[in-house]
Amino acid sequence: MPSTVIASFHYNVETNVLTIVFVSGIVYHYKNVPEKIYKNMKNSTSKGIYFNRNIKDKFEFEKVP
Repeated sequence: MPSTVIASFHYNVETNVLTIVFVSGIVYHYKNVPEKIYKNMKNSTSKGIYFNRNIKDKFEFEKVP
């Protein structure tokens, strides 16, 4: 199901970095994210709700310029 908040996301298994592209075009890298969190997000029916409950404010992040 498409998200109204998240345009796309990608997980790098080698670095444990979750990259999230928001519909606004802003991109963030979330660091040290367990692969299980990524897989659960991938399988969730609402990416935005899953992000807010399980990723936002829980992992170190940086905005990609």
